[in-house]
Parts: sequence; structure tokens; C-alpha cells
Amino acid sequence: MGFDPSALTHIQNWMHRYVDQKKYAGSALLIHQNGQEAFFHACGRRCIENDLAFQRDSLVRIYSMTKPVTSVALMMLVERGEFHLGAPVSDFLPEFAAMQALIPGATRLDQTEDAPTPNLHQLLTHTSGLSYPFNPGLLPKAMDEHGLIFSPQQGTLADRVKVLAQLPLAFQPGTRWEYSVGIDVIGRVIEVASGQSLDTFFAEHIFEPLGMRETAFTVPAGAGDRFASLYTPLEGDAMALNAAKSGGETLRLVDNAGDSPFEATTTFSGGGGLISTIDDFSRFAEMLRNKGSGQGARLLGPKTIEFMMRNHLPGDIASMGPQSFAEQPMEGTGFGIGGAVVLNPARAGSPGSAGDFGWGGMASTYFWVDPANALSTVFFTQLSPSSSYPSRAELKALVHGALVE
Repeated sequence: MGFDPSALTHIQNWMHRYVDQKKYAGSALLIHQNGQEAFFHACGRRCIENDLAFQRDSLVRIYSMTKPVTSVALMMLVERGEFHLGAPVSDFLPEFAAMQALIPGATRLDQTEDAPTPNLHQLLTHTSGLSYPFNPGLLPKAMDEHGLIFSPQQGTLADRVKVLAQLPLAFQPGTRWEYSVGIDVIGRVIEVASGQSLDTFFAEHIFEPLGMRETAFTVPAGAGDRFASLYTPLEGDAMALNAAKSGGETLRLVDNAGDSPFEATTTFSGGGGLISTIDDFSRFAEMLRNKGSGQGARLLGPKTIEFMMRNHLPGDIASMGPQSFAEQPMEGTGFGIGGAVVLNPARAGSPGSAGDFGWGGMASTYFWVDPANALSTVFFTQLSPSSSYPSRAELKALVHGALVE
């Protein structure tokens, strides 16, 4: 393959160092080049308490790496002519018909003005005016009070979205970029437009064709203790970035097999709800790299994939005044349909290729597709929040440092 074998040992050493320093309990990395496996390594523990190794078949919470899956699902419906991306979300969800947005500089939630209904494209690109509870600001605080994080056991997606629609937008749609639950709303749009629940649509139209047999919103039956434990270095809620306080223990247990809400899921979160294995998600990443085709099945046309992996913002994310958390650098990085797009690796501050497309999850998982070098890379671990360590930038430097052709 196109890698220097001696340089690949630096990746292994880096993975083991994170485990030895008790930053990550365990991790796995899988790289494909030109459709062939170029590198795999796993180390550490999927469960420290029971001394269970992190292995190739370990199941993990991929959180926001669910977003590109949901985005692919929506684009499948777009390709069938069901609707266009400029359609207002109220065409599918009437609860969004009369929207309000906070006025600039608002100090109370009732300081609002009329706003247009966000369209599907704005929901997909995080420019809709929605937010996340862990972001700063009035809307995130209200979302937190209503529990609008779309966690596994919060009831139906339809009910959660109806509660969300009662709150004002953080800003006028299209004027700013703010990481949001917009793709959870897209998940509900898929349900309404297709007549299928989101889990069923994913299973029939994405997972089964790609052979992703262990990817779902609920830990698969018979998985046993292969479901990796989730850890955090924070004292409190592992998702509460606004009140994050580091504790003395860098690997505090948050969630584990046998006692996890992901074992009895009721909320199908298109923004962050999937469980997967590294081989399963690599099949999805390879489908993107291969322009819509994988495992003998075609999910989307090549031109649709090219469209998704372009930058859909006027400039980079930083130019749109973000006031939020993000899973990727904001400078030198744009945003496509379901993931970030590297515009300028130097501005992004990490080695890579212009056109790299990918995203990460709150438990520090990460993937990217590099069309220029025919690469797909998937990294799995289970530590929340993903902002705890600069592992993604380090990993990209390691992979590109090992690449020789």
C-alpha cells in the first residue's frame, strides 16, 4: 500500500500512549486505501472494570457520526424526486410553520421577531437557527431545560421535534453557522416523507445493502459485553460543555453494557443515536469515497456524492460567526451535506488534503474520506467530550506523515 511501514508504528505508539496515560480506555483505527485495508490496530480496554480488550468487533456509540448517515438517507429521497433541499421544513412538519427568532442581543427568550421557516438545506448545514443544549446562549439554555438533547430514551422522535418547534430560533436562518439538532429534525422529515420509522429506513436502504449488520439505534441482540463502556474526564455530565469541570479521575465510567439506555432505545436520533462497529462504519465511509457505491450496491449517484462533499457555505465555518461547539476546526474548513470539508489544510491547522470530508462524535470517534489519496480512515474510542484532547489533529498528522504515495 502507499504507506511507510516504519511510520505506521508511530500510529500504534500514539494509540498506546493515549491508553498508558489514561486518556482513552482503548481505541481502534482502520484505514483503507484504494478499497483495500491498509492498516488496522486496536489497543487498551473496552471495559476497564471487567478487563475486557478493545477489539475489532467492539460496539461503540458513534454519536454525531450518525449525521452523515441521516444526510445520505435524505439525499436518497431527493434523488427519487420526493422533494428539493430548498423546501421549508413546515412542508413536512407543520409545527414549524410560524417561526420566531431571537433578536440580536436578546437577553430574554421572549425577545423575538418573525423569521422564515428553515429549509432542509439549512437544517443539513447547521445554518437553520437551531442549536444544541451544550452551546452557549439563550436557546441552548432553554433546550437544556426541556431536555432537547435527543438521547436514547426520550420517547418518540415526533414528540421531541414538536417540543423543539415551540422554541424560538437562535438567529435568522441562513445568517450564521451553529452546530445543532437540525439533522435530528431531518430524521423526522425522513420518517414523514418515507412513511417508515427512521430505524427501519436506515436498516432497509443503507445498512442491509452495505452489509452493516451491527449498526442500529439499539445495541444488537446477542452483542453481550462487546458494547464498549463510555468514560469522561469531567466531574459532572459528560455532555455539559458549558459547565464542564475536570475531575481527578480521567476515566470516570458514564455508561456500560448491561445498564445502558442504548439497550432499550425509544428515540431514533438522526443527529447522534447510532451504535456501530469499526468495520461497519468503514463500509459506509468507503461508500462515500467510492461515490455512492459499496458492497455491490449503489445508494446514491456519483454526482450526488460530489455535491454532498462540496462546501455549501459562503466561506469557511469561521466566517459565519459561530458561537458553538464543533467537532472539527472552523478555520479553513467548510461544511457540506452531513460533514465538514477541508478547504485549506494550512488554515485548518492540520495536515490533510483539500476536499477531505468527514465528521466526529461526542465520544471522540472520528472519520474522514480523502478523495485525493483514495483513503478512508475510521477511529473509534469512547471518551466524552470529544474536545478533551487534540487527538483528531494528531491522528491526521500521523496518517498523512505515513503516506508516501
